[in-house]
Amino acid sequence: MKIYDELVARGLIAQVTNKEEIETMINEGKAIFYIGFDPTADSLHVGHFMALCLMKRLQMAGNRPVVLIGGGTGHIGDPSGRSDMRTMMTTETINHNCECFRKQMERFIEFGDGKAIMVNNADWLLSLNYIDMLREVGACFSVNRMLTAECYRQRMEKGLSFLEFNYMIMQAYDFYYLFQNYGCNMQFGGDDQWSNMLAGTELIRRKLGEDAHAMTITLLLNSEGKKMGKTANGAVWLDPNKTTPFEFYQYWRNVGDNDVLKCIRMLTFLPLEEIDKMANWEGSQLNDAKDILAYELTKLVHGEAEAEAARASSRALFGGNATGDIPTKEISASVLTEDKADILTLLVEAELVPSRSEARRAVEQGGVTVDGEKVTDIRAAFSLEALKTGIVLRRGKKNYKKVILQ
Repeated sequence: MKIYDELVARGLIAQVTNKEEIETMINEGKAIFYIGFDPTADSLHVGHFMALCLMKRLQMAGNRPVVLIGGGTGHIGDPSGRSDMRTMMTTETINHNCECFRKQMERFIEFGDGKAIMVNNADWLLSLNYIDMLREVGACFSVNRMLTAECYRQRMEKGLSFLEFNYMIMQAYDFYYLFQNYGCNMQFGGDDQWSNMLAGTELIRRKLGEDAHAMTITLLLNSEGKKMGKTANGAVWLDPNKTTPFEFYQYWRNVGDNDVLKCIRMLTFLPLEEIDKMANWEGSQLNDAKDILAYELTKLVHGEAEAEAARASSRALFGGNATGDIPTKEISASVLTEDKADILTLLVEAELVPSRSEARRAVEQGGVTVDGEKVTDIRAAFSLEALKTGIVLRRGKKNYKKVILQ
């Protein structure tokens, strides 16, 4: 199977322009393509994961990635998918985040002579003269047409700042600049970026003529991938200091039954023939599929040793004998009464519930276990000796902490 057909089979392509030309270029390894990443935090998260995996697949097929770090556009902020304006970051913060992104991406993409390129749009956007910019590209954009774009239309009622309104122009200029200076002939992005990407393709044609080859493609469900990066406890990061390999593993181990095979197709590098054999899996077999997903992605991000350790810890946790890389909460002796701590206090201290009333309800409803044993008595207490060794509290199926006395 050729690489373009594989991308389609894995569910990674939603829309394209110039389909036949794009397909030929990708299959022949002639695409020099870019994907942009705005440095809104000091770590990539799982919402970026699909784009990173796509870049890796295309590079393995002989195509050349251009990783664009948005050190310039990060000063503005993309309004897509947001209900309000993003908090403004300092230049120092943006530069720090860019460096963090670079280090993490090197685990996925091979950089060097003739290989992937990493660029920062601050290098050309921040030096632009405002009047010159307006004269050079402003006339190429219709305000009426821009306002029909979903990324702007969804914000019009709540308010769209003029600063954010410029984001489409900045993103389009990125493609125009990369096309001229790096030979970049293709851009990829999420379905929520479609209007911005079409603007880039149109800008190249307006400025350089109809014969200029610049093509656009979107990733299916990339905006869903951004949502995928959020949990009740915050974002799932690729940085092991922010999300441990065990927590990362458990995140994928707990995906919904309806999503597991879709994620395996999109995100793992397992052969499609092997994945297709899982299509009719049900019941406990779906748990096996989730384990495969979690292991493969943890190995990709954190390495095989961490994936093995996370798998072992997960199986121990759900088998009732938890060890290893389970999230730990240290508690102070001040919470003890007569060298004991009651279950309600421990649940609150472990941040598994927001209050004692919520803790009481969880216990009474049978949703709490300690070291694999269900606790139904709200007066249950645990000794100083047990807490020195550490106990594993679990509330529901997905929330757990090892609690240990400082």
